[in-house]
Amino acid sequence: MDFTLPPEAEAYRRAVAAFVAERILPLEADPATYDAHGNIAEAPLAAVRAEVKAAGLWAPNAPRDRGGLGLSFVALAAAYEEMNRSIFGPVCFNAAAPDDGNMRVIHQVGTAAQRDWIAPVVRGEMRSAFCMTEPHPGAGSDPTMMLTRAEKRGDVWRVTGRKWWTTGGDGAQRFILIARTADDARKGLTAFLFSADQPGWEIVRRIPIMGPEEHGGHCELAFDGLEIPDSMRLMGVGDGLKVTQIRLGPARLTHCMRWLGLAKRCMEVAQAYANERKGFGVRLADRETVRVKLGGLAYMIEVGRLLTMKAAWELDRGGRAKTAVSLAKMHVAETLNRAADDCLQILGGKGYSKDTPVEWIYRYARQARLVDGADEVHRMVLADAYAREGAGLWRWGAAGVDA
Repeated sequence: MDFTLPPEAEAYRRAVAAFVAERILPLEADPATYDAHGNIAEAPLAAVRAEVKAAGLWAPNAPRDRGGLGLSFVALAAAYEEMNRSIFGPVCFNAAAPDDGNMRVIHQVGTAAQRDWIAPVVRGEMRSAFCMTEPHPGAGSDPTMMLTRAEKRGDVWRVTGRKWWTTGGDGAQRFILIARTADDARKGLTAFLFSADQPGWEIVRRIPIMGPEEHGGHCELAFDGLEIPDSMRLMGVGDGLKVTQIRLGPARLTHCMRWLGLAKRCMEVAQAYANERKGFGVRLADRETVRVKLGGLAYMIEVGRLLTMKAAWELDRGGRAKTAVSLAKMHVAETLNRAADDCLQILGGKGYSKDTPVEWIYRYARQARLVDGADEVHRMVLADAYAREGAGLWRWGAAGVDA
């Protein structure tokens, strides 16, 4: 197995790493950089995005003929890890959720007109959101529980229902919506596209959360007669579950790529502090308890990188990588939480303050074990895979052999 990055991927990774170090990291120390929700404010974001575009680093996920760089998943894995060395990094490159996943799925399965419809998001002129999760008793990790309905009337679908945890909903202009169109468990859902200026829906609230927020927050939406032309249906009637699978698998993995960057940043900050801080005549870096914590994190991060890269490699080969993504998502989510907690402990009072980004990462990290499938759901995926495949779960891919 060759873990050498292709030259193009390595060149992009290096360029991203340099840009983050020189232009984005310094912004974190300036309180004026932050908006009211703990993210980078619109004015500094616009300025940095203009520089990213000028440097030729913009939208690595989008196809080249649509204004992006069209990088492979393996290349994205290396680059996204570098981007999220900064808490502000991914959005500066137009590589943050949910836009990243929305652009990908529409370019993958949408019509030419639908790809034109998402083009302003690729250019960074608009943001987008993905509407699937519902309040109890509606759909969460189990999309077959969906209650939001779309009923066809001529060439128009009329939507009624409620969604929540719609990330980026406040201020988004482009939306992907999953709604029930039949009672069939597997073919009862359909995906649609709608724009913010269409009547028949509203943002009920921006849900308060414990951590810093993505731009647009996490919103609860109500639909009361939103009309969507059939031409804005994504894939076929009844293909909504397939759309979610196509979108969410790679989206889970790109989360892992970014989370690894945050975990590494926690270690970087903690190690620098431990090298300098003394207590009872001994540097923290020389204490066995601290070294054990940092060594354990280095091990967990490297395992996460390998799991993530293996899943990226499988996706690049055209596979679904379902179990590979579940393995990576579960492990990296745990790694991020462990890194934030252990490194905050090493930093002591400084870690609890806002003098370093570790407290920001600590508050952000807890969602990682919930979003895009809770840990327990991914464990069930792996258990089901083993029950179905047995020892085949651990097969090696081989040239000329379907892995």
